[in-house]
Amino acid sequence: MAGLTPRRRSSIADINVTPLVDVMLVLLIIFMITAPMLKQGIDVNLPKAKGKSLDETEKINIVITKQAKIFLNDKLINKDDLPALLSAHKESNATVLLRADQDVPYGLVAEVMGEIKASGIERIGMVTEPKESK
Repeated sequence: MAGLTPRRRSSIADINVTPLVDVMLVLLIIFMITAPMLKQGIDVNLPKAKGKSLDETEKINIVITKQAKIFLNDKLINKDDLPALLSAHKESNATVLLRADQDVPYGLVAEVMGEIKASGIERIGMVTEPKESK
């Protein structure tokens, strides 16, 4: 026994991945179910048109509903208050994204666009649904 060295027992350092995969699959299912519900906002029926998407740093959303209600970033406002509310964003080179229901009279959309211009913001984007090609 003098020439024998004691054996060291090596520990098994394997990670059991089965619980990790189970948890990840459950989270995936939860996110798949809840993701469509996270899209909140004002329901408007946007017109369809061709165009490209906008890439800007700061976007201000203005929505005009079928009932002629105006929302600024999901908050109901009066049309006359729009220039005062937007004047704070004039220096930040913000882009206003205007979403108007397709049944809203053009005159109201033009008035809102005039109020946006009166606030000093020059960049206005009209948001539409993509036009389906035949």
